[in-house]
Amino acid sequence: MPKATARHILVETEEFCNELKAQIENGADFAALAAEYSQCPSGASGGDLGEFEQGRMVPEFDQVVFNEAVGVVHGPIATQFGYHLLETQSRSE
Repeated sequence: MPKATARHILVETEEFCNELKAQIENGADFAALAAEYSQCPSGASGGDLGEFEQGRMVPEFDQVVFNEAVGVVHGPIATQFGYHLLETQSRSE
């Protein structure tokens, strides 16, 4: 079963998610922004979601984590919880 490690930032609006992504692309620290703005408890640890198997997260997460480039910030990704920036840190088959 494929596994991955990832981190994310969860916010209420797509607009704010895009603003945070622009800050990251301009050199802002992902973990610091997660700690300050993420509405997920994982924000306290820089957005770290730890290691998880495919199928453990919502489908929108799995689609990105197990198919898109590693080490790249993807998003905004809309889920039932809000809008996410998501970075896959590692992935194994």
